[in-house]
Amino acid sequence: MTTTTATSPVLEASGVTMRFGGLTAVRSVDLTVNSGEIVGLIGPNGAGKTTFFNCLTGLYVPTEGKVSYKGTVLPPKPHLVTSAGIARTFQNIRLFANMTVLENVLVGRHTRTKEGLWSALLRGPGFRKAEAASRERAMELLEFIGLDHKADHLSRNLPYGEQRKLEIARAMASEPGLLLLDEPTAGMNPQETRATEDLVFAIRDRGIAVLVIEHDMRFIFNLSDRVACLVQGEKLVEGTSDVVQGDERVIAAYLGTPFEGAPGAEEVAEVEAAEAAEAAVAAVAAETPEADETPEATETPEPTEAPEATAAPEASEAEETPEAAESDAAAEGTTSKEGNAQ
Repeated sequence: MTTTTATSPVLEASGVTMRFGGLTAVRSVDLTVNSGEIVGLIGPNGAGKTTFFNCLTGLYVPTEGKVSYKGTVLPPKPHLVTSAGIARTFQNIRLFANMTVLENVLVGRHTRTKEGLWSALLRGPGFRKAEAASRERAMELLEFIGLDHKADHLSRNLPYGEQRKLEIARAMASEPGLLLLDEPTAGMNPQETRATEDLVFAIRDRGIAVLVIEHDMRFIFNLSDRVACLVQGEKLVEGTSDVVQGDERVIAAYLGTPFEGAPGAEEVAEVEAAEAAEAAVAAVAAETPEADETPEATETPEPTEAPEATAAPEASEAEETPEAAESDAAAEGTTSKEGNAQ
């Protein structure tokens, strides 16, 4: 990754907080982006990344805090933020589907043209000159992203990856000093992702600072000079790619594991205490013998074996041998002879 020396701040967000009723989506976030720098913004789903972007670009008015561009506090109006020098893309593609590729880029030039309503209606020399300059600049941007050969195609007919590139070109048409990219590689294949990475580096080399939201960790860590991680609306850590990806709190946040000092730690502690108490009660119950265990332990054998024991002599009597029968007959004969002799 090619790095550049950071100079003066382009963007300064101080204490930005955004509440929706009783829900705090962003809480006291500070962030600085310097000129010629690429800064990544990561965090689990629902961490408040896009809400923070909306606060920076005037779509939301922050409940607390302020946003400054090159030392000037920005008004909470999207068109004024764009005029000041901040442009953005969106997580969901927002092209004008029935307009050509060139016309979509020309839309982004509206903040840099000074022709008014009457000039547009009368189409005088000044208007024609401004229109030609805008078309020339739009074609330069299309050549920069590699879509100049499709300038007359409807934007809806472009492949997904080229639609993403067209959004970036339209944002660059406003001549920004800071470009905000909201998940620029979402839905892209690996080849398109690498092409987008090269494009962002090329944008930075043109002197435009870049702030990127992305879930592709390999992409964001290879791309960024600094990375900030949001968790539940708060900035958890900020630093170089190596520092952030090695931070145990960041790993725990992505795995869903609570970390010390995390938002909601008190609730987690209460749940853990309740689970420990329940486990202790279960352990005590397991050590105490149940009431019906003693009778079962001293229970006498069932009287089923006694008849079997007395059945053995009967069986032996029934199974008398022939020799024993002959002896009995001889004894009976002797007894009868003795009786007759008497």
